[in-house]
Formats: sequence, C-alpha cells, structure tokens
Amino acid sequence: MFALERVWGRLPETPEVVRPRAVFDKHGHSYRSDVEESVGFIGQGLDFYSEVKARYLVETAASHFARLADLSVLDVGCGLGLIHKTIAPSFGSLEGIDTSEEMIQNAAQLNRGVTYRAYEGDRLPYAGRSFDLLFAINVLHHVPPAARGGLLREMARVTRRDGLVVIFEHNPLNPLTRLAVSRCPFDYDCRLLRRSTTMRLFAENDLVPTASRHIIFFPWRGEHFANMDRVLGVTPFGAQYLAAARPAN
Repeated sequence: MFALERVWGRLPETPEVVRPRAVFDKHGHSYRSDVEESVGFIGQGLDFYSEVKARYLVETAASHFARLADLSVLDVGCGLGLIHKTIAPSFGSLEGIDTSEEMIQNAAQLNRGVTYRAYEGDRLPYAGRSFDLLFAINVLHHVPPAARGGLLREMARVTRRDGLVVIFEHNPLNPLTRLAVSRCPFDYDCRLLRRSTTMRLFAENDLVPTASRHIIFFPWRGEHFANMDRVLGVTPFGAQYLAAARPAN
C-alpha cells in the first residue's frame, strides 16, 4: 500500500513557501548524482533526458521561427545548463539564469560559451522584449502555485512580440514519473502540474498557447523510438510534456 501511495497518491506534505535557492545551492555539486539515482530504475542517465528535451526544443523553435541562427534565447531556472552544449550551436545567443549561485557557477564551468546570471527570483533582470525564445525545464513544479503566474508574466514580458515561451514539465499522470520524483531529494517540496494546468496558466498570464505534447514514452535512444515518441505525443502518458505559447501583446 505504501508503494502505491508513493506512486499514485500525493507527494509528501511540504510547506507552501518554497525556497529553491537554498535547496539547489545545497545540491549544486550533487545534482547529477541525485537525479540519476532517482531515475536509475528506468535504465537511463540524466544525459538521455536532456538530449530528448534539447531535440524537442530545437524542433519547436524551428516550427515557429524562420531562422534559428538569429535567435536570442534565455533559459529560465537553468540549473547546470545540461542541454546548453547541445542547443547552443543552433541559436544566435544563449543565456541562462537561476536563483542558485552554486548552480550558476557550476554551469559557467561546464558551458564556457554561454552567459549566466543569478537573480533574486522575482523580476527577471532584463528589459521588456529582450529575447526571441524563453524556455524553462522542470521549473514550475518548484514554484509555489500562487507564484507561477508571476513567473510566466515575467517570461512573457521579456519575450519579443513574435517570440515564443516553451515550458517542459513532469507529467503527474505517469506513475514512473511520480515514483522518480518521490525518490529525488530536492523534489520533496514540488507540486506537479498537468499539461492542461500549464496551458490554463498561459492563458491567464499574458501568453497565448500555441502547441503542447507529451514526450519521453520510451527510455531508449534511436530514430525509431524518437519517431514513435512524436506519434504518441497526443496521448497523456509520456514521462514529461512540453507546452509552448506566444506573448499576448
């Protein structure tokens, strides 16, 4: 019964006020090993999941923009910037921002050609309409529900009018995802949100939804599995999902 509750039931009760900076500063040097231990039962390491999201981010951008090499891109809540080496050659410029100084320092060491900045977590430290493409990977579930709208409004504010915002999140409908989250030491305070919730948050916070799909149905590499993953995107059982939107104004 306990195992079933961990997979299907609510995640452990935690305070409503989350302090991600302290949490991720603490796990800055162990982030990779923490994640890989939590998902180890699936048979793939962290790089596999980063590669899949990098591929979908570039594909989503290519479907919206005529020329990727001209784009200025911002990764919000970038952590270690694990997908940056893969995606940086596709774009004109790439920056990463995070509330954790520890993560930012480590990311800068891993990705020499990317610009990084730490910030307080409220207002993004950029002028309006600064970037063509903003994305956030598994960030919203660490943000208190009452603060999610504010983050999305900030992302909309610094996105150019013809730009795009892309969100990647865990799918709470997938039992293996819930098990992996329950095993991860820095996910103790998370509140998973469904794809429909993210799309609703877009509409409520200055963003117009443009596309969404579930991803990572198979934990294996290869073009055959990648193609099957694309076909199954309309079904709600992938390990994660992506949701894209453009600024409303």
